[in-house]
Amino acid sequence: MAAAADRPWPAMARQAWRDLLPFPGRFGLAWRVALLCALVAAVAMLYKVPEAAIGCYLVIFIARPDGAECVGQGIGLIILAGIVVLAMAPLIAATADNPMLRIAILALLSFVFVFLGAASQLGEIGSIIGLVIAFVLTLVDQLPAGEIATRGLLYAWQMAAMPMALMIVFNIVLGTPPHRLLRRTVAERLVAAADALALSPAAAPGRLAAPFAEGISADGQKVMLARLFHTAPSAEVTWLSGAARTSYQLLLAVAALPAGMMEETRAQLADHCRKAAGHVSAGRRPEAPQTDAAPETETPVDQTPVSAAQAAVTAALAGLARADGGTRAVAPKPPFLAVDAFTNPDYQRYALKTTAAAIICYLTYSLIGWQGIHTAMITCYVAALGTTAETVHKLALRISGCLLGAGLGFFSILFVIPHLESVGGLMVLVFLGILPAAWISSGNERISYAGVQVGLAFLLTILNGFAPSLDMSAGRDRIVGILLGNLVVYLIFTGIWPKSAVLDVRARLSRALDALARLAAREPGERAQAVDDASLVETEAEKARQQLLLLPFEPAWLRPARVRIARLDALIADVRAALPVLLFAGASSPEISAHFARAAEEVARGSGGDLPDRSEAEGDPGVLAVLVRRIERLAAG
Repeated sequence: MAAAADRPWPAMARQAWRDLLPFPGRFGLAWRVALLCALVAAVAMLYKVPEAAIGCYLVIFIARPDGAECVGQGIGLIILAGIVVLAMAPLIAATADNPMLRIAILALLSFVFVFLGAASQLGEIGSIIGLVIAFVLTLVDQLPAGEIATRGLLYAWQMAAMPMALMIVFNIVLGTPPHRLLRRTVAERLVAAADALALSPAAAPGRLAAPFAEGISADGQKVMLARLFHTAPSAEVTWLSGAARTSYQLLLAVAALPAGMMEETRAQLADHCRKAAGHVSAGRRPEAPQTDAAPETETPVDQTPVSAAQAAVTAALAGLARADGGTRAVAPKPPFLAVDAFTNPDYQRYALKTTAAAIICYLTYSLIGWQGIHTAMITCYVAALGTTAETVHKLALRISGCLLGAGLGFFSILFVIPHLESVGGLMVLVFLGILPAAWISSGNERISYAGVQVGLAFLLTILNGFAPSLDMSAGRDRIVGILLGNLVVYLIFTGIWPKSAVLDVRARLSRALDALARLAAREPGERAQAVDDASLVETEAEKARQQLLLLPFEPAWLRPARVRIARLDALIADVRAALPVLLFAGASSPEISAHFARAAEEVARGSGGDLPDRSEAEGDPGVLAVLVRRIERLAAG
C-alpha cells in the first residue's frame, strides 16, 4: 500500500479498466437510464420545461438498480422540492431588491440542507435541495421583477418534478423490483461460498472479500421497499429477509473453516451451496442438505472450534430451506441524524465549505456579467465530499468526464444535430450519448462520478433552450463554468480545514473495533448470530481501505508518511482476519473485549511509530490472541 502511494497511477489505470468491465445488471441499468433521459429531453422540448440538461442530470444522479428505490426517491424529491419552492415565495418577494439579503438567505439555507445531507439519512437529496434553492434564488437576476415569484418558482419546480415524475412512471413499468435484486444477492453469496470452499484455504479469503464488503445494510432497505410497494407476496419477502441474513452468516462461517479441513467435506459443502444457489436463482427455496458428514475436530490449526464453524455452515444451508429463510431477525433501523451530528465539526465545516464555494462562483459570474457559466455553482453542490482525497479524486473524475462529454457534444453539434428533423431524432441522439455515460455511472464509486459528468457535459452542450442547440458558444460557456466550479472547490477544500483521508480511515477502524469488542463480549451462541456487527466490521474496514487508496490524490503536504500508511493497511487486514476467528471462538471474553475497545480508542486518537513485525503469528496456535496483541500495537503505534 505504501509503495502504491508513491507510484499509484499504473495500478489505478488497471483498476479503472476493471471497473469498466460488465457485471450482471449493468447494461440493463445503463439502457434504462439512457432511455429515461431521452424521454425527459423530449418532454422538456415539447412542453418547454427549462433546464432539460439539469433534469436529465437528476435522473443520472439518482438512478439506482432498485426500481422501488427510484420511485421512493422520486416521490420524496417532488414533495421536498414542492415544499421548498412554496416556502421560498415570500423570501423571493422580500429579497428581490436586496441582493445582499438574498445572498445571506441563500447561504443559510444552503448550509442547512448540505449539513443535513452529510449528517443524516437524507444523504444526496440534501445537496439536491440545496441546489434547487440556489437555482431559484439566482433566477432573480435573470427574470424581470414582475415574473420572479411566479415564473422563477414554476421553473425550479418543473426542473425537479418533471424528470422525477417520469422516473416514477418509468420504474413502475420497467424498473427491477427489490425482491428480484435481493434474490440475486442471496444467490451470489451462495456461489461465492461454494467457490471459497472449492479454492485453497489461502485463496478463499480473496473470493469472499467482495461479498463481505457489501454488507447487509442494503438488504434491509430492499426488504422494506418490497413490503412498502408490495412487489412480491408477503411470504416471499419474509423468506428473502431471512435468507439475506442467513447467506451472509454462511459466508462468515465458510471464512472460519480451518485450512486442515478434509477436501471431501469441503467439496460436499460446496456442492450443497451450488445447488442452493440454483434453486434461489430459479425462484425456489433450497432444499435442506442431506449429509452424514460429522463436524471435524481434528487438525485444529488454531483455537477456533472447528465443529462450530462447520456446524454453522450446515445450519445456514438448512435454514435457507425454512419459510423464514433461517431467521426472523431484522436489522435495526439507523437513526435519522448521525450520533455525532452536532458534536463532530466535520459536518458543519463540510457544509460551510460547499456553501462558500457555491457563493464564490455565483458572485464571480454575476459580477463579470457572464451568466452562461452558471454551471459553476451547480458543480459545487455535486463535487464536494468529506475528505480532501475524496474531493480531489471526484474533481479528477469530473474534469475528465466533462472533457469527454463536451467532446461528444461538440461532435454532435457539428455532424449530427444539423441533420435532425424531429424530436424522435433528438431522443435517439440523447439515448446514444447517455448510454456510455450511464454505463460508467452504474459502476462503483471509484468511477461513477465520471459517468455522471460525461452525461451532464454532453447534455449541457446539445440542449440549450427548447430545441437542439447549434450554438457552440453556449456549450463552451457551460463547460467553462464546470471547470471554474471544480477549481473553486479544489482551492477551498484543500486550503480551508483540509481533512486527510487518514482521519476518516481511523474513524472507520475505530467503529470496526468497537463492533469487535461488542462481539467478544457476547456468548458464543449469540456471537455467531450477530450478523449486524459482523457486517459493520467488514463494511467499515472496506471503506477504510478505499480511503487509503485515495491518498495519492491528496496534496503531498497533507499526505501521511509511508510508515503510517503501512500501519493502517496492516491494521485493516488484521481487523478483517480477526472477525471469523472471533465469531466461532469459545466462551465470551471480557478481556479480549476490553482489548478491542482500548484499540478503538487508540486508533481514533492516532499516533506514530515503527510497524511491528507481522510474522509472529506464523505457527502460533493462538491466532486470536496474537491478532489482538498485534491490533493493539498497530492501533497504539
